[in-house]
Amino acid sequence: MNRRRFIQDTVMWGSMLGLGHPLWDILESPDITRLTILHTNDQHSRVEPFPMDGSRNQGKGGAARRATLIEKIRKEEDHVLLLDAGDIFQGTPYFNYYGGELEIKLMSTMGYDAATLGNHDFDGGIDGLERQVRRAEFPFIISNYDFSDTVMNGKTLTYKVYNKSGIRIGVFGLGIELENLVPRELYKDTRYMDPVQTAAQYASFLRNEQKCHYVICLSHLGYKYRNDKISDIVLAQNSRDIDLIIGGHTHTFLNEPTKIANLDNQPVLINQAGWAGMILGRIDVYFEKGEKGHCETCKNIMVT
Repeated sequence: MNRRRFIQDTVMWGSMLGLGHPLWDILESPDITRLTILHTNDQHSRVEPFPMDGSRNQGKGGAARRATLIEKIRKEEDHVLLLDAGDIFQGTPYFNYYGGELEIKLMSTMGYDAATLGNHDFDGGIDGLERQVRRAEFPFIISNYDFSDTVMNGKTLTYKVYNKSGIRIGVFGLGIELENLVPRELYKDTRYMDPVQTAAQYASFLRNEQKCHYVICLSHLGYKYRNDKISDIVLAQNSRDIDLIIGGHTHTFLNEPTKIANLDNQPVLINQAGWAGMILGRIDVYFEKGEKGHCETCKNIMVT
């Protein structure tokens, strides 16, 4: 396994079927393992599709459609990870009435493997967040929030390693600074730690000590800003050992991931899937032995 190399390829679901793409000839090799990473961000309690009211997003999204698509992909692929980059809560009456319980139960039913926290996940207060985290059948991974002096202490992970057919995938999470964004009474004594320093610590730990072949950062920092605020772009440029940043917060619709060179001039992929569950992000990563071809076509999936 130490000699395995990975090939990154993001594809629209079904987009390569019937196209005679030469990649399929490569994939017949027993030396290649394909990992399919599915992801969402900024769901904002959008349980149902947007109403048919003539608006730009009418009929798009919906938890039932996303669940059907995820189930179909799982039947087609042997190794799937399903992740979320935060802001699960707030935006429809479902959150106002149920406080996030419905969203968590739906994600648990869909079989999410992990999520990180966004600023709106504190909108029910940290006590409300803790109640919903306890209901989740998947872990919340957040590496730069220190919950030691809050009710959330011990309720989240700082990282997690997944094993898919011998491939070790390390995941850590980064949240945005809550001060001046979320009222203090909602997040209480949560302490924010520098995301770039935190990322360097956990990415190195996962790569070098946990021997991960692929390192994923679940980020709610935002894709990019006009000022010097820390974003996924800035994080990638100042990183080592991160292969993929799955982002949120800025509701950025990407048709395909952005590729950024890190401190070692190695590529980091950044992907974000808009908001409200209208898009399902998909990253197919090919791990191989020896030296074989690379494929880098990249698409996300519209949920309609």
